[in-house]
Amino acid sequence: MTRPATVEQVDTRVWRLIGAPLVEATAPGPLTGRTVAVKDLYALAGFTVGAGVPGYELGRPTATADAAVPARLLAAGARITGIAQTDEFAYSLTGANGRYGMPVNPAAPERIPGGSTSGSAVAVAGGEVDIGLGTDTAGSIRVPASYQGLCGIRGTHGRADTTGLLPLAQSFDTVGWVTRDGATLASVAECVLDGDTSTPTGFAVDPALCDHADTPIAAAVRATATAVGAVPVAVRPAETWLAAFRAVQGFEAWTNHGDWVAAHPGLLAPDVAARFAFAATVTAERAGAARAVLAEASERIRAAVGDRALLLPACATPPPSRTAGRSVWETTRARTLRLTCLASIAGLPAVTVPLGRHAGAPFGLCLLGARGTDHSLIRLALGVAAVVAEESHHSEDSR
Repeated sequence: MTRPATVEQVDTRVWRLIGAPLVEATAPGPLTGRTVAVKDLYALAGFTVGAGVPGYELGRPTATADAAVPARLLAAGARITGIAQTDEFAYSLTGANGRYGMPVNPAAPERIPGGSTSGSAVAVAGGEVDIGLGTDTAGSIRVPASYQGLCGIRGTHGRADTTGLLPLAQSFDTVGWVTRDGATLASVAECVLDGDTSTPTGFAVDPALCDHADTPIAAAVRATATAVGAVPVAVRPAETWLAAFRAVQGFEAWTNHGDWVAAHPGLLAPDVAARFAFAATVTAERAGAARAVLAEASERIRAAVGDRALLLPACATPPPSRTAGRSVWETTRARTLRLTCLASIAGLPAVTVPLGRHAGAPFGLCLLGARGTDHSLIRLALGVAAVVAEESHHSEDSR
């Protein structure tokens, strides 16, 4: 059961606006009784989008209609509890909003929660809502899900309707959501996504990709791959892929928000401001060359995944300490991006499920599938999670 916050209990690090509910369901349906936290990028009728940036909503028009995905949730019986905070313009994986503060990670209170779907994820992990609606451009569903022990999905790029969603970088932006359990994750998919166009036929693993993660995480993913009979494959990502991804993401982010950022200096967190400063330097020519690199990378990634589900660490590390500082957070982000950028580059669906704990904090397993396999990928991920739970049970019994 969820524990909806009252107005007197509102944590403004988690919530921008909250109600009882903020938006009522428009019809009964399969999500009746479920509650939702909506990332502050989606339009909701009667409200403005704040994008996690103080003052951004000033002068913006009040939405006259709900964004497509919240509208589908409401039509399926869900109630929207409130609008949840996000890292500024969703251009971060940390969860540390410069003005509103960093929400507390319920699964590891001394660790960062992960962003940019930080508020929505914390509301779910803390039991305030059942569903955290967010977005994933470079890992903004997968990272908070991994850091907080949640289930999450980044859908196939372009599959869910993004009408009414404020973009960061359209070439990579996808609709996604987090939940505490797999059944709810699947129920939302049934309401938001059309049927699959194909089905994975098995599992694959790239041992070299696992090496990007801390040794205990890599070992856990390899052990899981062995338990489900995953076949070895080689993605062989080139060093140029991540740089090309950052260039295209930056070019599109500046195109979307550069004028506002330039006109309002000093309002962004230092790490987000630094990313926009980089984005301002990316020329159309450089972005065009980067797109050519990504086109080749996408073909290679899709070929390696094939008709299987590729198992890999959701993040390279457990969540860093809240007091570690931005240099540590940025180093951790760079390591994790080497894993998360693969689904982003190829536009693939990615499901994250809890896998274990390392250094006192959760970490997750990610499954990448071919385009259009979202529903099947959720079912496979839940099956893998059951295998992991069974293996863990046997290990405890043998002690």
